[in-house]
Amino acid sequence: MSKPFVMELFLAGVLTGSHSTRQRHLRQAKHIQADIANRWQRETPWTWQKKHLTWFLQHRLNRRREATRYYYLLTVRLLVRRLQKLWVFRCHAKI
Repeated sequence: MSKPFVMELFLAGVLTGSHSTRQRHLRQAKHIQADIANRWQRETPWTWQKKHLTWFLQHRLNRRREATRYYYLLTVRLLVRRLQKLWVFRCHAKI
């Protein structure tokens, strides 16, 4: 039986800042994980591709405020840093 994935342990090495900032990143990372798992059945970040995170940023946040999209972008950049990938994401203005 496999153990459930724990986002806190996954991000532990890259999380910095105040307690509230770390909690926000964890909350948003869990939200990203749940949406990607729902859409593509990819349970852990180790199985994600760049297209999964691009989909989340473009389609799941398209009706959110610009500030919200920016904070999620920061969380995505933390996830990418933890995965040790060279993926680049930019903030997209609402159309």
